[in-house]
Amino acid sequence: MLVKHLWGLYVQPKDEWIDIDTHHESLLSVVVSLFFFALIPATSAWYTASVTGWKLGFGDTTYLSSSSAGIMAVGMVIVSIAIVATFSLFVQWMAGNFGSSSSFTQALELTTYTAAPIFITGIAALIPVAWVIMLALLVGVAFSVRALYTGVPIIMHITEERGFIYASSLLTVGLVLFVASMGITVVMWSFGLGPQFII
Repeated sequence: MLVKHLWGLYVQPKDEWIDIDTHHESLLSVVVSLFFFALIPATSAWYTASVTGWKLGFGDTTYLSSSSAGIMAVGMVIVSIAIVATFSLFVQWMAGNFGSSSSFTQALELTTYTAAPIFITGIAALIPVAWVIMLALLVGVAFSVRALYTGVPIIMHITEERGFIYASSLLTVGLVLFVASMGITVVMWSFGLGPQFII
């Protein structure tokens, strides 16, 4: 499974990407790993929102109802997987412009490994302190960006110069997808699908 490569991507990303490129995973294995990663922030947020609660500033501790937190956790998993799958389609679609070719499985593998550090930092949601979560997220994003720039030329079999431009283009796509997901969330909340707080 993809999980076995995580430590290598943190400490020696280039060597690990070469190993990943040599031993590609099956589509099923990649999907299972992606689902596992998507569960990390969702279950952490569910537990904190419904069990320990959030305390912002000097106000009272805020809780969500268990059902509301559960619905939002399921939504987080679905949206996370949808974003990674959409990003993978862009990886595959843009490959030809940079002198490469890519199967969807290969693109999904690259995207899942790249997104893994962000998913893993979702554990920080167990600590209901906003600055801790933001700091963990920044660290996760930094490792994800490094993984993207290191992995693209290796997995896509292109030069580092083309890989840099390709990765930069993909980074822009990732930012657009993130903003779009925030916009969809706002629209869903406006239709009454937002959180239900316990007072």
